[in-house]
Amino acid sequence: MDDRTYTADAEPGDTVTVAGWVHEVRDLGGIAFLILRDTTGKIQVKFEKDEMADELVETGLNVQRESVISVTGDVEEEPRAPTGVEITPDSVDVVSEADPELPLDPSGKVDAELSTRLDNRTLDLRKDETKAIFEIRAEVLRAVREQFREIGCTEINTPKIVATGTEGGTELFPITYFGREAFMNQSPQLFKQLMVGSGLERVFEIGPIFRAEEHNTPRHLNEATSIDFESAFADHEDAMDACESVVRAAYEAVEANCQDQLEALDLADEFEAPADSFPRLTYEEAIERINATGELDEPLVWGDDLPTEGEHALGQDVGEHYFITDWPSEIKPFYIMDKDDDVSTGFDMMHPTMELVSGGQREHRYDQLVAGFEQQGLDPEAFDYYTRMFKYGMPPHAGWGLGGERLVMTMLGLGNIREAVLFPRDRQRLSP
Repeated sequence: MDDRTYTADAEPGDTVTVAGWVHEVRDLGGIAFLILRDTTGKIQVKFEKDEMADELVETGLNVQRESVISVTGDVEEEPRAPTGVEITPDSVDVVSEADPELPLDPSGKVDAELSTRLDNRTLDLRKDETKAIFEIRAEVLRAVREQFREIGCTEINTPKIVATGTEGGTELFPITYFGREAFMNQSPQLFKQLMVGSGLERVFEIGPIFRAEEHNTPRHLNEATSIDFESAFADHEDAMDACESVVRAAYEAVEANCQDQLEALDLADEFEAPADSFPRLTYEEAIERINATGELDEPLVWGDDLPTEGEHALGQDVGEHYFITDWPSEIKPFYIMDKDDDVSTGFDMMHPTMELVSGGQREHRYDQLVAGFEQQGLDPEAFDYYTRMFKYGMPPHAGWGLGGERLVMTMLGLGNIREAVLFPRDRQRLSP
């Protein structure tokens, strides 16, 4: 529709054609109102029954909610209208009639369970607050890409069908690939390391990852979006600096460019980008602070992974984004470089409510890398495409992976990570 005007652009004195969905119809007797909604907002259409053709009035008032219509008419100022203007229609065309039995109420006046909303995501996204989440998500990804380019990264795309898993045989989705067994990739980890040895040196990727997690919780997915960074001639400190800059850029972009969306989510007054550098706690300091809270039945000792309740206790104690560094070597992946026999260069970046990032300096020395495979019970030969490249001059390098949905979830205080995914994939959900 070349002559279409968005509702937000309709000005008094204009003659316009607007198109969108029927949000609401209110019949007050001699006068009636239809609220039309498009991607920019809503506008009131006024029907004065005694002054208009019966057919025009009948079309406007009998159309079902959520039908797609086109309205042509004059725009007039009306302070009592929701947006201060209204249209007196010359014509109303029903483009696509909606079924009167809607599976959920897009106006939001009647709540629906999350499962119902996900089953009918197209309708769910017609609600301002749901749409706002994905407009913010889009802004986050835009800002993240821009920040990666600001720090000299090249965007790459790595395979999602692989012969071996990034972290061994656990949590893998097997598939049949022309008669051979293959897997959906858990992470671009090995490929992005190969790229920093190629001469690109500093790379990033934003793409899907697949994990056959048995967890069925509000913060786990089986298909997620991973935001990945890897840089040659960098150590774990450099990687943490890059991580903080990317997360901060995402928050600053949302604060600057998404006020309408934050308003729709009732977050405009409280949302703000991180003001200070993220604290960096060692793993040893972290377990000491968790133990000091008294929230766990048994105190943590060196070598324990942090339980969810421990993360929550520490997050409440710290109260902002923070890093945990110097993790025990035994609980970090084979590709993480060690500082010594017990301590690795691995780090996690945390929101007060959950882990967002895992990273570290990588082992770039061939013999030590192969030894790391063997220590974790993995066959180096199965990863020959990866390990042999380390024979040909691999620079020191470091990087990390950030969960895109977790970033949006924690940024907006969403109760379930599925709220930040258009069509989630978890243990129960494979459609739509």
